[in-house]
Amino acid sequence: MTATADAEAAANELKPLAEYLGSVLRRLRPLPPLDLDLTQAHGNTLATDVLAPHPYPAFDQAAIDGYAARWEDLGGAGRVGSHPSSFGRVEGRPVRLNVVGDLGASSWRPVRLSPGTCFSVAAGAPLPIGADVVVPVHWTDQGMAAVEILHAPKRGSGVRRAGDEIAVGQVLAPKGAYVTPAMVATFAASGIGHVVVRPSPRVVVVATGDELVDVGRPSQPGQIVDANSHALTAAAVEAGALAYRIGICDDDPEGLRGLLEDQTLRADLIITTGGTGTGPGDMLRRVLSRRDPGRGAVEFTDVALCPGSTLGFGTVGGEEVPVICLPGEPGSALIGFEVLAHPVIQLLAGAEPVFRPSVKAHLLETISSPGGLREFRPAFVTERRGGGHTVQPLAGGPYTLSGLAEANGLLVLGERVTTAAAGSTVDVLLLDRRR
Repeated sequence: MTATADAEAAANELKPLAEYLGSVLRRLRPLPPLDLDLTQAHGNTLATDVLAPHPYPAFDQAAIDGYAARWEDLGGAGRVGSHPSSFGRVEGRPVRLNVVGDLGASSWRPVRLSPGTCFSVAAGAPLPIGADVVVPVHWTDQGMAAVEILHAPKRGSGVRRAGDEIAVGQVLAPKGAYVTPAMVATFAASGIGHVVVRPSPRVVVVATGDELVDVGRPSQPGQIVDANSHALTAAAVEAGALAYRIGICDDDPEGLRGLLEDQTLRADLIITTGGTGTGPGDMLRRVLSRRDPGRGAVEFTDVALCPGSTLGFGTVGGEEVPVICLPGEPGSALIGFEVLAHPVIQLLAGAEPVFRPSVKAHLLETISSPGGLREFRPAFVTERRGGGHTVQPLAGGPYTLSGLAEANGLLVLGERVTTAAAGSTVDVLLLDRRR
C-alpha cells in the first residue's frame, strides 16, 4: 500500500466534520432569556420577535420647516414638480395666505386650518387638522402675519402621516437578530423600553501545559509562549461573548480539574487549548475523559479536519458547563475555534444562523489539499466590481497562524479534494473583521 493510500485509509477512520458538529450542537440549548432595558440590550440577541406597539410617527407631523396649508388653497401658485427640493421660478401668480399661528415640535394643542390660512411650522411639529401640504420656506416670501406662496408642491409633500414609517404590529426585528444601535433607536421611537434577549455567553479560556510561558519574551528550548489563550479570548469577544482569560494551567491533574470546576461558577462555556493528544504529556485529555459521577466528562474525537484533527467536547462540574478542548498548536487552535467554538457561542447566544456566511469565489491559484480531510485554509477574498468574488490562498499547513493574520476568509476544501485548480469555484467562509 502506498503512503497516499495509507493516509486516505487513516482519514476514512475519522468522523466527518459535519456529523461531528451536528452531534455537538444538538446537545446545546440557547441561554435562558432576560428582560433588559434598551441601554443594556445592545449587543445581545433577541429571544422573541419585537413588534411595534405604536405607530411611528405617532401623529401627523411636518417633515420640513415651512407653512402648513390646505393644498386646495394653493391652486393659483406656480407648479414646479413633485418635490419641495425642486428650485426655480415658474410662471404663475403667488398665493397669499394669512399666517394664523406658529407650531413647534413641542406644540400639543390641536388646531384646525380655515380656508385661506396657514400655520408656520417647524419640522416635527404636529400638523394642523385639515393641512395636507407643507410649503418649504424658500418657496415663499417668508412672511409672518401673511405669506406669499410662490410655488405649490404636490399634495402631501412635506407631510409625515402617523404610521408612515412603522405601522402598529409591524415586526421591528426578528428573533435571533443582534440588537444594534439603530434597532435601539427604532424600539425607543416605537414606545418600547424593554426587550427580551439571550444574554451574551460568558466564556472562560484556559491554556494548559507545563511547557507554556507567558507573553513578553521569546521561547527557549523546553518553553512555548502562550499565544493561544490571548488569541482565543479575542476570538470569543469578536464572536459576541463576554470572555475571560484565566491564563496558563500546568499539567497537575488535581490542579487542572479544580481550576476548571471553579470556573463553572462564572462560565457558560469553557474553552481549553493544549493536551488533546494521546502523548505522555497530554494530561488534559486523561483528566477530562475520566467519567467521575457529578463531575462531567469530555469525549475526544478524531475529526476529518485540517489543521488540528482532534477536538474535545463535553461538560465539567455539577452544573454541567459545556467545555470545548482545542489543540495546542496556535493555527490549529484558531481553526478549531472557527469550526466548533464560534457556532457554539452563537447557539448559546440564540443567534440565527450560527455559522459564518459563505460565498462562492473564483480561485486565483492552484493549491493541493490532504485527501480525506476537510481543510480550512486562510485566504483573502475580494469582491469583483462586476459581481462575484475572487479568493487568494494564503499560507496554510504548518504556517496557518501567519496566514490567518492576513486573512479575511477561510477557503474550504472538501474531503475528496486533493487539488483545486486556478480558475475553479470554491467555497469561502467570510470572517468578520470589525473596523
